[in-house]
Amino acid sequence: MNLYQITHSPISSEIINPTGIEKLLNKLLDSVYDLGLKIITCLVVYYIGRFLIKWIEKIIHKFLERRKIDPSVKSFLGSLCNITLTILLVMTIIGILGIQTTSFAALIASAGLAIGMAMKDNLGNFAGGVMILFNKPIKIGDHILAQNQEGVVQSIGILYTILTTSDNKTIYVPNGPLSTGSILNFSTQPQRRIDITIGVDYGTSLQEVKDILKEIINSNSTILKAPEPFIGLLKLNDSSIDFVLRVWVESSNYWPVYFYLNENIYEKFTHAKINIPFPQLTVHMANDNK
Repeated sequence: MNLYQITHSPISSEIINPTGIEKLLNKLLDSVYDLGLKIITCLVVYYIGRFLIKWIEKIIHKFLERRKIDPSVKSFLGSLCNITLTILLVMTIIGILGIQTTSFAALIASAGLAIGMAMKDNLGNFAGGVMILFNKPIKIGDHILAQNQEGVVQSIGILYTILTTSDNKTIYVPNGPLSTGSILNFSTQPQRRIDITIGVDYGTSLQEVKDILKEIINSNSTILKAPEPFIGLLKLNDSSIDFVLRVWVESSNYWPVYFYLNENIYEKFTHAKINIPFPQLTVHMANDNK
């Protein structure tokens, strides 16, 4: 095709024609206008949707409070409600942008197996959260030891249970392993027993040791009288005589009493000149006379 044919072709004539350029600009402006209008609409819908989601969450929260639902269940249902409504909001925005939601849903369905395989751990955590709420081995405020992590339960979400440690660290424990593993709950019983083992030298008066331990027990009013405190000879070790001291306290007093007993045992035994032995190693050297 020569230069004359190009410049006189119908396509080039339409582009060079001022009327064709005007039509093209009008189409472009209409497209930009429609896109801008959709974006503005999406932003308005998003902010209104987030406001409605928070409003609905508050209504559900107040409803559950009136029903006196367990705080753990409220936390779980709150997370589930937020995620469900957010997904609906995203689907609405996608529809406003002109993307066919039916095609989008079909795409999700076709990729369901791959998503399921990729998210199998999260699905297991979700099922674990449901089992925790159903069986109720723990609740918000409980002090637990699980999955080698110890702390106070702050919330039970749809995927993770959040613990706060004694030194104010936050731990996220997956619900799946938490629901199938062992959980040591320190808060379920109103009373706990303190066990302390004390070793003394051989030759120490057994009665004197018992009298001192009884004096220490009687000096603390938070130690319960029933069940009755127990003092006994536990074991005859290689280098010490081991006594065991067992007392019962309210669960909230466990650590204060535990530290109190240890401090007073050391102080009273030192004052009475009762030696608390430490591990010793005796080495015999052979005398080789040549």
